[in-house]
Amino acid sequence: MILIGQYDSPYVRRVGIALTLYGHAFEHRPWSTFGDGDKIEPFNPLRRVPTLVLDNGEIIIESAYVLDWLDEQARAADETAPLIAASGPDRQKALYYIALTTGFSDKAIALFYEQVLHREKSPVWLERCQTQIGAVLDVLEKIRAGAKRQWLLGGDMTHADIALACSLRHAREAHQAIDFTKWPALAFHSAQCEQMEVFRTIFQPFIGPNTDN
Repeated sequence: MILIGQYDSPYVRRVGIALTLYGHAFEHRPWSTFGDGDKIEPFNPLRRVPTLVLDNGEIIIESAYVLDWLDEQARAADETAPLIAASGPDRQKALYYIALTTGFSDKAIALFYEQVLHREKSPVWLERCQTQIGAVLDVLEKIRAGAKRQWLLGGDMTHADIALACSLRHAREAHQAIDFTKWPALAFHSAQCEQMEVFRTIFQPFIGPNTDN
């Protein structure tokens, strides 16, 4: 398999971590959606990442659908415990936590682009993004602080934990002006994950877009 995209993207990174935890061998092509768009286009006309190319040549795009496919393979193999429940309350909670987390990343990326790519900033848009980021971090802080065991949903790490850690690392590096000490439970979660070998291996410092190409 081939995973396309840079690990400074929280979406690409969470797929790379899931691939590794599930024991899949894969080639990583760290192509940028800005600088390497022409390379990505034959695999994904949207020039978006992550894009996963399967061994049979079929292609899966968007992190949620890539992870859904990986979970399906894990259940079919019946060898590795899937990183999300197949049904029931735990699945519902995990999907809710993931939606909050990926929504947070969406806003963090939008805020970065507004600040870096646009000569004339929109104060209204900046304030909106900053307000949404603060609000969702408050909710995620409450959720993480309320976890009674090591991980969000108990004793086992799930996609929700991985997504949260990847999003926090990305936002912390992309927005150094954000004071993350306001959310100690999230800081603890991030540190706990980043100490793990898989997180240290599947990692790339934030680079930001190369708009020269």
